[in-house]
This record gives sequence, C-alpha cells and structure tokens, in this order.
Amino acid sequence: MPHLSNYNAFQGLHWETGSVRNYLEAVGVVAPHTGRPYSEALLLGISGGVTMGYFSFAYAGYDPHVVILTRNTFAPLDTLLARLGIEQTVRQTPNPAKGVANLLDVLDDGLPAIVWADMYSLPYNALPQDAGMWGMMPVVVFGYDAAGDAVAIADRARVPLAVTTAELAAARGRVKETRQRILTLDLPDPEKLPAAVSAGIWDCLKLYTEAPPKGARTNFGLAAFEHWAKLLVTPKQRMSWAKEFPRGSKLLAGLTTTFNHIALFGKDGNAERLHFADFLDEAATILQRPALRAVAEQFRSSGRAWDALGEALLPDAVASLRTTRALMVRRHQRFLAAGNAALPEIREIDAQLAADKQRIGADFPLDDAGVAALCRDLHDRVLAIRAGEADAVAALRDAVS
Repeated sequence: MPHLSNYNAFQGLHWETGSVRNYLEAVGVVAPHTGRPYSEALLLGISGGVTMGYFSFAYAGYDPHVVILTRNTFAPLDTLLARLGIEQTVRQTPNPAKGVANLLDVLDDGLPAIVWADMYSLPYNALPQDAGMWGMMPVVVFGYDAAGDAVAIADRARVPLAVTTAELAAARGRVKETRQRILTLDLPDPEKLPAAVSAGIWDCLKLYTEAPPKGARTNFGLAAFEHWAKLLVTPKQRMSWAKEFPRGSKLLAGLTTTFNHIALFGKDGNAERLHFADFLDEAATILQRPALRAVAEQFRSSGRAWDALGEALLPDAVASLRTTRALMVRRHQRFLAAGNAALPEIREIDAQLAADKQRIGADFPLDDAGVAALCRDLHDRVLAIRAGEADAVAALRDAVS
C-alpha cells in the first residue's frame, strides 16, 4: 500500500497553516525570498495574522470554558491559498469506501493528502470520547497500509503519527460538512507573494481596530482586551468572571481553558506573537520595508507578556495551580516531541490532572480575597498587553502606509 518514504515534513504547529506548511515542504516547494520551505510564520501572516478574541461558554453538563483567539480565524486556509495563487483540488464523498479510494489515488500519485479528521476521534490526542464534542481539523496523510492496518499522519507533532484505518475512517466521517474530504495543492505563484503579504497585514490591522466580519466588536481586537479586563473585575457585569467562573471548580476551568488557548492549543506558547514577529521579519524583506523589523520586536515583547499572563493564570505562588500548569505544559511538550510514543505518559498526566481537578474544585487554594487579587492582577496584565499591542498595531500601520 502507498507510503511516501521520503516524507519528512513535521514542523507545522497549527492545523491549518501547519498542514499547508508541511504539505508544501513535502512536495519540494521553496519560498522565493529564502530558498527554503515556506515558513508557518509566513503562512500565518498571509492568512490574516494574529489578533485577540475573547469568548466564554457554559453548556449544561460541561465545565464553563474560555476561548482566547490568538489568530485571525475568518477562513484562514482558503484565504492564504487564494492569496498565494495555489489551486486546490478537493474530492469529497459521503461513501467511506470511495473516500479511501480517493485517498489511495492521491498517495499512488506520490502526493500527500490533506484530510479533515475529528480531533476527538484520533487516539493519539487522548481526548475524551464524547458525542457532544467534535473538532474537524485538517491533517496530512502520507501513508496508508490496509494490510498492516496503519495510517501515517503529520499533525503538529515533530514525529510521524499512526492510527488504524478504522480510526481514520471514523475521524473522517464524524461531521457531514467535511466528511471524507481530501485536499491536494498546486504550486504557489511567487509573483503573488508581495501582494499576499500586504493583504495579510491589512487583515490583521482591521481585525484589531475595526468591526469584525462576523460577531460582536467587543469580542475581537483591542476592544476584546478591554472587554475581558472588565469582566475580570466587575462582578455585576453580565458574563463576569464572578458569575461565570466562581471560586471552586468553575474558576479552575476558566483558568485552565484560558491558559490552554494562550499557550497550547495549536501553538507552543506566547499567543503566537513570536510567529507573527518572524512573519514581519520576512515581510520586511519581501515588501522592502525595513521598518517592519522594529514592529516585529514590539510583537516579540508582547509575546513575552502573553507568556507571563499564562503563568499568572496558574501562578507559581499557589502550589496546586503551579502543578496543574506544569502538567498541562508537560503533556503538550511530550506530544510534540514523541507523538504516539508519549501516550502512556500522557494518560498518566491526564489521570493526575483529573484527580487534582476534583481536589482543587472541592477545596480551592485561594479564599475570596485571594481570588479577587488574582483577578485584579490578570486585569492589569490584560490591559498592559492591550497597551503594548495598540502601540505595535499603530507602528505596523505606519510601516505599511
């Protein structure tokens, strides 16, 4: 059965930009300004760059949770492919057998395939199996062995991942909209690169400062920092942390889910600001605008502030919260480094996190005054990041105007 023996592209961190980055490297594409594979940082910038988005949710039967958006999420995959002039070939069928046949056709042609798979159904993620939870994400398949019952996948980890053919079929068929979808890509048009970079920067600027294409203005950009900060310290405010994440298990859920989205989910720390800074360094060369390098340093400073905010959510001064953060980071790092081989350790970490969650939820380590102080500290840090990014955004606008 087909397996791309020379496949060695495992540097992508996010499902969308990372999968495209891995795919382009695997087919031998290099960027015109570096002579090296297109970086994920460049693809992030072209897709719309970074932003701030704040949302909280509370569903019956589940812990409340926070979602922090650190990047532009308005059709980033299609946007970056269109801007780079990359023609897409999409095959989709409701028939699982035909879905496998389509996958084998692509691999037989010597190409990897981008497929959409439910992250909860892929065992290497070690996520809870729950009928109410799903997340269809693009990943790269570069091998399929029916006789050996093994599929080779590139998905965030720095090593090949493996699932069975049945596991992949279940994951590909989880949601009707993307069921059995396969994407292959043509080559980018290097002549389009400067315009693609410029368009990505302007998308980033607009999402920071203007009404978003969809959703409430207070959920995105500079306004979202102010909105979140107010919710942290204004108990009577609708959707305040005092109401949505009161002291105990709900507050722990708010802290851990916020940390996850700042530091771990499809990224490796710093709310992706260091990636965006790397993009701006490349953009300075591509657009011949050296002022962008100074803006890059402003976003690197912001990335450090985001990391400090993540640590403040689960602070070192509170031993049980520090341990929770350390376990979450350890789980993430072990998956990135070892993939499937890390599963035994990941399951041990998950068991410890679950036990600690019960204990911390029942006897939260901060009293009401301590919780209020924690929220005030988070409030101040959020507004400090907002001030720094407001300056960076203004400088970015000046650099490209």
